[in-house]
Amino acid sequence: MADSADTHGLSTLPLDELVACHECDLLMLRPQLADGERAECPRCGYELYTQRRHVVRRSLALVLAALLLYIPANFLPIMQLNLLGQTSQDTVWSGVVGLYESDMQGVAVVVFLCSMAVPLLKLLCQLLVLLSIAWNIGRGYGLLFYRVYHHLRDWGMLEVYLMGILVAIVKLADIADLSLGIGLLCFVALLLVQIWLEVTMSAHQIWHALSGEEAYAGD
Repeated sequence: MADSADTHGLSTLPLDELVACHECDLLMLRPQLADGERAECPRCGYELYTQRRHVVRRSLALVLAALLLYIPANFLPIMQLNLLGQTSQDTVWSGVVGLYESDMQGVAVVVFLCSMAVPLLKLLCQLLVLLSIAWNIGRGYGLLFYRVYHHLRDWGMLEVYLMGILVAIVKLADIADLSLGIGLLCFVALLLVQIWLEVTMSAHQIWHALSGEEAYAGD
């Protein structure tokens, strides 16, 4: 009976004061956290969220760094291959073009979308979301772009493409003279910056900031 009374009491509160555990579905009051503190579910111990410092500024810096790395990562040579006197330099873009010209248009489109188009769209959506918060304009559009970003998250597969590159390097190293290019370094850096951005750009703080609750922006 006590649980039902507690549940009834929570049901009368505004939704923005409640939080549900993603693991056990426990509904509870949203705790007020100071910078650096984290909230855990009292039932299962799952980390609900962490209140991060300067979320918007740090995320903006990482987004801009990722955008700067995007062009060299995709258009500078990843590796140079010397085989039987023939030399070729391969980039992510040349790989897409090569697949398309080899009558594998479907594979070329999938590789282009997952390794180039979707990661760029994700970064642009994140940039627009962060600018809408930092400049306090277009919050409605910011919410739209943030929803689009969440739908795109499962389609960006830079890590899968990187694994393919590493496998190709290992196999080709025994049959040809292979040298790595600056494009591979930029590609790895881009992947690491995007992972760092995923961790830094705290979802609950961004949602609250977009809804107008500045205290949760961590700016």
